[in-house]
Amino acid sequence: MVDTTFRPAAPEAIPSTKLNGVKIGPLPISIYVGAAIVCAAAVYSGKLPNDVIGGLLVLMLLGFLLGKLGQTIPVLKQIGGTAILCLFVPAALVSYGLMPDAALKAITTTFRTANFQYFFIACLVAGSILGMPYRVLVQGFIRMFVPLLIGTIAAVSAGILVGLAFGYTPKDTFFFIIIPIVGGGLAEGVLPLSIAYSEILQRPQADLVAHMVPAALLGNVVAIVCAGLLARLGERRRDLSGQGMLVKTGDNDILGDVRPDRPIDLGLLGAGMVLSCGLFVLGMTLAPFTGIPGPIMMIIAAVALKLTKILPNEMELGAYQINKFMSTNLTFAILVAMGALLVKWEQLVASFNPGYIMICTATVLAMIASGFYVGKWLNMYPVEAAIVTACHSGLGGTGDVAILGAADRMGLMAFAQIATRVGGAIMIVIATLLLKSLS
Repeated sequence: MVDTTFRPAAPEAIPSTKLNGVKIGPLPISIYVGAAIVCAAAVYSGKLPNDVIGGLLVLMLLGFLLGKLGQTIPVLKQIGGTAILCLFVPAALVSYGLMPDAALKAITTTFRTANFQYFFIACLVAGSILGMPYRVLVQGFIRMFVPLLIGTIAAVSAGILVGLAFGYTPKDTFFFIIIPIVGGGLAEGVLPLSIAYSEILQRPQADLVAHMVPAALLGNVVAIVCAGLLARLGERRRDLSGQGMLVKTGDNDILGDVRPDRPIDLGLLGAGMVLSCGLFVLGMTLAPFTGIPGPIMMIIAAVALKLTKILPNEMELGAYQINKFMSTNLTFAILVAMGALLVKWEQLVASFNPGYIMICTATVLAMIASGFYVGKWLNMYPVEAAIVTACHSGLGGTGDVAILGAADRMGLMAFAQIATRVGGAIMIVIATLLLKSLS
C-alpha cells in the first residue's frame, strides 16, 4: 500500500536568504513591508483611522525604519543617527508638504489630542528613577556628585561666556541651550522640559522644542567625539587611564549591575503602568498648589518614593519593565511625532549657526575637562572620570551607549546612568524652578 500521509518538509529543505534575517525594528522585513503596504493603502484611500490606532501605526512604522537607517548608515550611526533621522526627516516632510494629511492628522490626534506624549513620559521617567536599584542610585551618586557638580558649574560658566561673545543673553543660553544638553536626553529631558517651559512662559511647545533639540544633538556629537579622543589618550598615557576602571581602588563592582535582566512579568508590567500613571496624575494634582509644572512634580515624587524605600522591590521592578517596554518599542515613534509636530524645519536649520555651535561645544568641553582634572583629586582615573562626566551631555540611554561605545568603556554604564538619569533629572527640576522664579 502506498503511504499518502502528508509530511511537511524538514526545516533544512526550506531555502533561506540573508534577506529573511533582516529586521526593521522588531519586525522581519517581510512583515514590515506587509504592514507598510496596509498603512499606505489606508492613508491614500482615506481609510486610516484618525485615532491612536492609526497614529501609532504610522509613527511606529516610520520610527522603526528611520531608527534602522540611523543604526546602519556609516558615520551617522556613531553620532546618534537614530535621533537625528527620527527628528529631522519628519520635520522636513511636513515642511515641504510631503507628509500625507491623513497620516499627519492621525499623528496629531495620537500625540496631542490623546496626549500620548504624557503617557510615554510618565512610563519612561518614573520607570527610569524607580527602576534604578537603590544601591546604584545612592553609591553611584556619592561617587559622581563632586565631578558632576563641578562639571555642571564649569559647563554653565563656559556656555554663558561664549554666548555673551556671540550676542546671546545669559538667560537664553542657560535655559534653551545649556539645560537641554545636560537634561538627560530628548524623551526624558527636552520633552518634559518643553512642557514645563510652555506652561511657565505661555509659549507654544513647538517653538521651544525647535530651539532646544539642536543643542541636545550637538552636545551628544561633541561628547562622542571627545570620548573617542580620550580613549586614544588613555592608550598613550597608561598612567591616566584605568582601562575601564573608574576608581583607583578598583571597587567599581560595588555598584553591581544597573538592573539584572529578568523575564517580563505581565502582572508587574501592569503594576508599573499604574505606578507611572499614578505618579503623573499626582504631579498634575499637586501642580496648582506648588506652582511647579506637573511633569516636574512627577520627577520629584518618584525620587522621594525611591529614597524613602516605601515601594516593594517587585513594584519597582514593574516600573523598570514598563520603562524598558516603552523605550524599546516607542522611543523612535515619539521622536518621529516630535519631529512632525514640534520641530519646525526652518527654525531647526536656522539654529545651526556658528554662535550656537560654539556654545554647545564649549559647554561640553568644559564639562569633560573639569571631570578629567577633578577625577585626579578624587582618586579616580582621569580618562574614565572625563568619559563618565561626558555622559551628562548625552542623549539619554542611547547617548550613553554611543559615548561609552566610542571609548570602549561599556563597563562604566552604571556610573553613566547616574550622570544621565539622576544628573539630568536634577537639572530639569532646578531649571524649571529657576525659570518659574524669574517669570
